[in-house]
Amino acid sequence: MSITTHVRTIHVNGIDVFYREAGKDEAPVLLLLHGFPSSSFQYRNLIPRLATKYRVIAPDLPGFGFTNVPKIEIDKPAHEALDFVYTFENLAKTIISFTYALKLEKFGIYIFDYGAPTGLRLALARPDAITAIISQNGNAFKEGLGDFWDPIKRYWADPSPANRDLIKFLVTPEVTKSQYTYGESELGAIAPETWTLDQALLDRPGNADIQLDLFLDYKTNVELYPVFHDYFRKYQPPLLAVWGKNDNIFIPEGAKKFKTVLPNAVVHLVDGGHFALENHLDEISSAIFSFLEKV
Repeated sequence: MSITTHVRTIHVNGIDVFYREAGKDEAPVLLLLHGFPSSSFQYRNLIPRLATKYRVIAPDLPGFGFTNVPKIEIDKPAHEALDFVYTFENLAKTIISFTYALKLEKFGIYIFDYGAPTGLRLALARPDAITAIISQNGNAFKEGLGDFWDPIKRYWADPSPANRDLIKFLVTPEVTKSQYTYGESELGAIAPETWTLDQALLDRPGNADIQLDLFLDYKTNVELYPVFHDYFRKYQPPLLAVWGKNDNIFIPEGAKKFKTVLPNAVVHLVDGGHFALENHLDEISSAIFSFLEKV
């Protein structure tokens, strides 16, 4: 059966949120939340797979992809010239409003990288709406933070201009590409348009500063980890942690820790890196279907 993925835009709280959608309107809903430095494009191959059984919706977060946050003060630097403060609280508020705008009453969430704290904040706000959680390298435990975070932690401890300058390398083409290639054995199977598109969007005027602002604010997600854990313990959502075990950003210990708060969580490690979908689509999609059939 041929599956068409539609691209759409909906106005939410002054923001034109771009999203991809496929599947039947009446099917159970899966909300796919992307990570840094990508967009819903990272799900281009997964969406039609899942849409054979589910209504799949994948938005671009503000500051990423094709979601448009209008400028209002042109005399300020680009990242300050917007009627939007780039924090994870505000990313989550946008996605919460997005789910209401689309009248989504019940849905599972697929959380990856930045999509994890965004999606878990959504779960805190709408716990009764969440039917299942699929975490693909989407961290919620301090033990899951790899060495990648060391310079960012120094920035958290001392958000000086000097420490901000020291993490600017994280938005360079070399680092963007490495997030796709590190930990993968078949590099020739990873399409170069992935990191090329990510970098092109990172290189838009002002976007690098947006990303540095979000790196600083990421510490608020770590501070919320105990709150996320309380949510897991109270609501016991069905959860699949499917993880690229060679990821140096969110290491596999983060996947295993889910079982400390969700004893019935399913942990599935694949022999890949951070963007594990690029080389392990079949294995990951198979694990998702097997998991959801039991929910």
